[in-house]
Amino acid sequence: MCSLDNRPSGPTASLLTEPQPPRRRRVLRRLLVGSLAGGAAAGAVLLLWPQHPAPRGAAAPPAAGSRAQGAAQAKAQAAAQAATQTAVLDGLPAALPDLTSLIGARESRVRAQPKDARAWAVLGAAYVERARRTADTADYPRAERALQTSLRTAAKGNTDALAALAALANARRDFATARQFGEAALKAAPKRWSTYPVLIDAYDGLGDYKAARSALDKLMALKPGAAAKPAVMARASAVYRDRGWREDAVAQVTDAAAAAGTPAEQAAYLTQAGQLAFERGERDDALRHFTAAVRLDPDQPAARAGQGRALAALGRTQEALTAYQGALGHRPTPDVTLELAELYEALGMGQQAEAQYALMQTRVRREADAGVDDELLVGRYEADHGDAQEGVQRLSAEWDRQPGIEVADALGWALHRAGDDKEALRYASIATDSTKGGGVRSASYAFHRGMIERDLELDASARRHLQDALRINPYFSPLQAPVARATLSTLGDQPPDEEAPQ
Repeated sequence: MCSLDNRPSGPTASLLTEPQPPRRRRVLRRLLVGSLAGGAAAGAVLLLWPQHPAPRGAAAPPAAGSRAQGAAQAKAQAAAQAATQTAVLDGLPAALPDLTSLIGARESRVRAQPKDARAWAVLGAAYVERARRTADTADYPRAERALQTSLRTAAKGNTDALAALAALANARRDFATARQFGEAALKAAPKRWSTYPVLIDAYDGLGDYKAARSALDKLMALKPGAAAKPAVMARASAVYRDRGWREDAVAQVTDAAAAAGTPAEQAAYLTQAGQLAFERGERDDALRHFTAAVRLDPDQPAARAGQGRALAALGRTQEALTAYQGALGHRPTPDVTLELAELYEALGMGQQAEAQYALMQTRVRREADAGVDDELLVGRYEADHGDAQEGVQRLSAEWDRQPGIEVADALGWALHRAGDDKEALRYASIATDSTKGGGVRSASYAFHRGMIERDLELDASARRHLQDALRINPYFSPLQAPVARATLSTLGDQPPDEEAPQ
């Protein structure tokens, strides 16, 4: 078990012996130029098309009935597929059974009509959305092949494929490539509203918050239709959250959930509302949102993980463990696996924690094979549970590629754990000081800065930031929140001549 006060060292604790080369990133960047220039015939892809079983949630074939009943069922199925197709092309949440049905139909279509560029684009976008829901990493290469084929089949004006490639790159945390594809899609169709959200995600990941705000302003000015308004409000909520406008963020996502057009979409926005509530330390409110989301969409794994987080903060430990296990059963991602491992560690269940840490490593490697950049997660793991110097190396490289606020905070913490507190404070300041880039109100970021300042003997500032962390969310981490309280007690009461916390 790893203690936060005993900084680990030594190469034997490293998660991965060598940093993974960004192979997928280079492939995707070459794709932007190469695909538009033309390539091999689409039929060649079909010869190598992967055979895979239908995932859990696949819709059962309709029961046999009269000819009239069969026609009605076919018409209803076609309408449902059309709605799901619109959702995936616009980047909206879609129910897993509907995705499965759409994917099956589009796979059949491209086998029969291999030069149907739009069918290839829809198929690729659906794979991206299914991967988000199930963590089936094999869907990422499938999406890449389908979208590449779409561009090769019809390069000019193929905004569906370009926007879906941007969404794929965002899902893989390759924000530079997402920006390239997103800007290409926007250039081809400046009034296509659904391109702006993927661009905002890309700009956020690259730390270009000015561009993200500008993209949001342009999106709002487009005045998209009623069906798109909930998604626009949810995107605005995320931008406001990053700027520290918590009340505005809550108002936007609450309105988005109320106006959502489908249960899957409403569940996604309720999950976002629950995440905002938990960040404010409102455990009961967060749990209410997450539970409502799961009730609407049982295949909403982020809501199940949120239930685990909220239940643990409420002290309902066994229920929390069950919720986490349910989340991982639906979507076995390394980040939620790490959360569960840390909860086990906080509960003194060392054997279970170690098993989850090992499982997290396996899942990281699986995602890396599918082109996902998990360097931020790996760096965080190394800083707290492995080799802090390895964490510094990985996060420094990630900062060079994608200098977002999350990376700044993680790199500052890794530098602190490796013993370089002076340099650590520089990055912690970026993450927490709105004049330097950081605007989000994060208990974790404030805690990290406070601990760094404590070791630099900047007691007044350390006290303020640790108090701020516990004021924002007293339950922000089962491992770190107790450390924040213990450290504050060693710093003692605030002397009368010290500046009061804001």
